Amino acid sequence: MLTNDFDLDVKSISRLSSRGLSLKTLKDQLHEELDLSIELWRAQGLHVVKHQGYYYFNTKFISIEEAEFCIVDIETNGSKIEKHQVIELAAVKIKNGQIIDRFESLVKTEEINPHITEITGILASDTTNAPLLKDVLVRFKLFLGNAVFVAHDVKFDYSFISKSMQKIGLEPLLNRSLCSLALAERTVVSYRYALSYLNDTLKLNPNARHHRAMSDVITTYGLFLLSLKSLDENIKTAEDLIKFSKEAPRLKRPKFDPLLEVKKEDEKE
Repeated sequence: MLTNDFDLDVKSISRLSSRGLSLKTLKDQLHEELDLSIELWRAQGLHVVKHQGYYYFNTKFISIEEAEFCIVDIETNGSKIEKHQVIELAAVKIKNGQIIDRFESLVKTEEINPHITEITGILASDTTNAPLLKDVLVRFKLFLGNAVFVAHDVKFDYSFISKSMQKIGLEPLLNRSLCSLALAERTVVSYRYALSYLNDTLKLNPNARHHRAMSDVITTYGLFLLSLKSLDENIKTAEDLIKFSKEAPRLKRPKFDPLLEVKKEDEKE
């Protein structure tokens, strides 16, 4: 997630999350003074710390219980950042499994494609009195802080928000990120991993309204908690969790869709 907007190469980024990076390696790659770079990274959501002479992501030393995770979901009026924008943004901040703060806002927009309205239920007229994109993103950036950015299929939400920030003159995000879909694939046995399907089978959010930002956030929160319950005891820190979500073997999926089996039984009755 950091590769395009970070001053360091991919190998060095990997070492910040694992074995640590030496002062010399850091200085050799930076365009700014080290202290200034660290402060700039922190302003973009990334906290790098020195430990026993080496530099690391602070998530390497923060337990899962003490870490702050920010579960995020956006609705947009299209998938292309060049001509589309966020129309709704929601998030909850979690610590030790509990929601400690919430963020939710529609975003003012002049036009929403009928297809998007059909999916989300959001009309352009619904956003008439909503704040402008810049106002929403500035407030969201302050809300997010240095928390680990979590989303279902995180690449889209993270990238779209980060690029949206650049469009309005802000720096891109550098927060550590975690994909709840990838984590679920390694902790929850399921025939499919789309959020709506997981909710249908696992009853994560009884009041779910799919493709509305806060509803999907709450569903993802339920999934995240379920995944945490299935972790190996060796997964202790936030960085352990991020690594596990990317590198651990995926669970074997069932050969048949259990929802179809349930429907067949219901039809027989």
